[in-house]
Amino acid sequence: MGKINKEPKGLYIVLVSVHGLARADNLELGRDADTGGQIKYVIELAEALSQNKAVERVDLFTRQIFDSKINKTYSNPTEQINEKASIIRLPCGPRRYLRKEVLWPHLDSFIDNALQYFRKIGLTPDLIHSHYADAGYVGARLTQHLGITLFHTGHSLGRVKRQRLLEKGLKPESIENQYNLVQRIEAEEVALGNASLVIASTQQEIDEQYSQYENYHPRRMVVIPPGVDLSLFQPPKKTLNPPIKKELERFLSKPNKPMILALSRPDERKNIASLVRAFAQHPQLKQIANLVIVAGNRDDLLTMEKGPREVLLELITLIDQHDLYGSVAYPKHHDASDVPDLFQLAAKTRGLFVNPALTEPFGLTLIEAAASALPIVATEDGGPKDIIRLCKNGILIDPVDTEKMGNTIYQALTDKERWRKWSKNGVRGAQRYFSWEGHANTYLNIVRKISRSKRHTDISTSAKNRLPTIERLLVCDIDNTLLGDEKALRALLLKLKNSDYKVGFAVATGRHIESTIKVLKQNKIVTPDLLISSVGTEIHYGHRMFSDTGWHQHINYRWEPESLREAMRGLRGIKLQPKINQRTFKVSYFIDPKKAPRIHDIVKHLRKLDLHAKAIYSQGAYLDLLPIRASKGLAIRYLAEKWAISPEHILVAGDSGNDEEMLGGNTYAVVVGNYSPELERLRGKPHVYFAKEHYSAGIVEGIDQYNFLSERVGISEL
Repeated sequence: MGKINKEPKGLYIVLVSVHGLARADNLELGRDADTGGQIKYVIELAEALSQNKAVERVDLFTRQIFDSKINKTYSNPTEQINEKASIIRLPCGPRRYLRKEVLWPHLDSFIDNALQYFRKIGLTPDLIHSHYADAGYVGARLTQHLGITLFHTGHSLGRVKRQRLLEKGLKPESIENQYNLVQRIEAEEVALGNASLVIASTQQEIDEQYSQYENYHPRRMVVIPPGVDLSLFQPPKKTLNPPIKKELERFLSKPNKPMILALSRPDERKNIASLVRAFAQHPQLKQIANLVIVAGNRDDLLTMEKGPREVLLELITLIDQHDLYGSVAYPKHHDASDVPDLFQLAAKTRGLFVNPALTEPFGLTLIEAAASALPIVATEDGGPKDIIRLCKNGILIDPVDTEKMGNTIYQALTDKERWRKWSKNGVRGAQRYFSWEGHANTYLNIVRKISRSKRHTDISTSAKNRLPTIERLLVCDIDNTLLGDEKALRALLLKLKNSDYKVGFAVATGRHIESTIKVLKQNKIVTPDLLISSVGTEIHYGHRMFSDTGWHQHINYRWEPESLREAMRGLRGIKLQPKINQRTFKVSYFIDPKKAPRIHDIVKHLRKLDLHAKAIYSQGAYLDLLPIRASKGLAIRYLAEKWAISPEHILVAGDSGNDEEMLGGNTYAVVVGNYSPELERLRGKPHVYFAKEHYSAGIVEGIDQYNFLSERVGISEL
């Protein structure tokens, strides 16, 4: 992670895939619900992009993990994939391994650590490509900070998952408790709203899945089929005796019968139980074939996470209920190197690869099977529809109709001539339509068209003021935070003046700049080093109040104030504030919460019109619409990067809803005792301290609580 001394000649691309276990070699695919096809996809995408001459550098950002239960590789801050591609592991919440559903509170820290990484290497990427909802949130925030292009790939979508789980009879509250879908879906909306391009693997994904979203704008969506490293997947050789064969033979009384192979994570969505039922309920199928289920790796079922454990217990129970011993293999362990052998073994026995998943956005294993001369039977959803249409190497099924599934598999195995045709077609189709080289070429052609022209901007800058020399920065809201207790305000200012450290002072307020300067003078408050005004849409420096025009250029992205005003006109309970409160990058309203629509419904209304704005609701009476790249929080992080101030050396104080975003992440935050109710949801978040004292006295309490003016900041943090 050392600083680079030369400007790259080609593109610098950053891929973001936060959860799961990613490493360059020997992927632990199927180890758990979070380590599956997405991990394989991003590793191979990084490698494929780096092989292109137009690309100078590819970094894959993921989470750094220190956990005795997993390989120590995942704690290494960097790992080379090849000469031009690396895995960069960033701290994100607790050191131990966490499932993706509980990572949400820690993503702001991941964002701050990513920004610090860019500062350290001295480069800004040309493009960030986020993968899945959590990375979509990260990618949107990073591109808001950096003003660069965002690509997004959903992999699977929260609205679709919720719909499928409801269809299976799960209760909404149970779904939310387990999967945290409300937050996931909102993150997906944010990613779609910020992305210059959404990359899907199938047209169905765009037409039927993304269309369920408020930010559904198909003109910014494109299909690029996933690539496959076809060198690993080939038709079977005449003699084939890999190590995994002996493992399977332990389960099977007649191992030479045609193999029905299923390969996936032990995830409820993969619908393995339905395949077992289809096999068990078809006497003729049981007689002519074996069923082989490779569902991740396990040691002790009882120590596994709840989701995978329940899937595997159901699988074993079904095998026992239907007395399938001798006909079904379900090995406990396999390596990534065994996967090509499994496909070849199944093809050698003239078997099939079956994917019964409820939803299948990718289907990488289907392409791998095709390249191995193994015909496929797959769910009539997403990727399989396009793969079978192009390769003509199998048939689609309804994943919930087990009777028809069994009949279809039986007919596919017994029609020898059709099996041979499918086998040959699959090999040809995989080579023709699915390769990483072709994927990367298509991808980079799109990048060239839409990527911004100015690249590799150095984040650092210099100016003749005290910002480059400060060691700490205090950022305060004005109304009801700094102001409200004159005696406490004087004590705070004196404490800052007498500090042994060079402490910068900044204000972040909803007021416009003229009002901000006036109220500071009236209260005899020293001129701040930085003024963030108009709810984060304006930044000014020092005594002469120079405006940061770069910030205006940065936030002027999809900002259409006139269209927003028109869209808001006529909504009940909402009234424009006076002209003096309206700014170039802020549209402000009075709002009566008893009469007005909910904030969520206002945002939904705007999204459907392809209008993009942040809705900041505060003090139960005010609503500000801002550019999607603007807020107090984003302004603070922009300044932290610009002036190389570590987030851990920034203390932020606020009291109301328009302060909420600046109170998150790796900065230290204090909520003064007289806070508005909308901030109560921050209680318990990392680095957020709720003071007992009000106004400036609460700020002083927070400074003491964090030891902010001492050498070891944060030692007393609660």
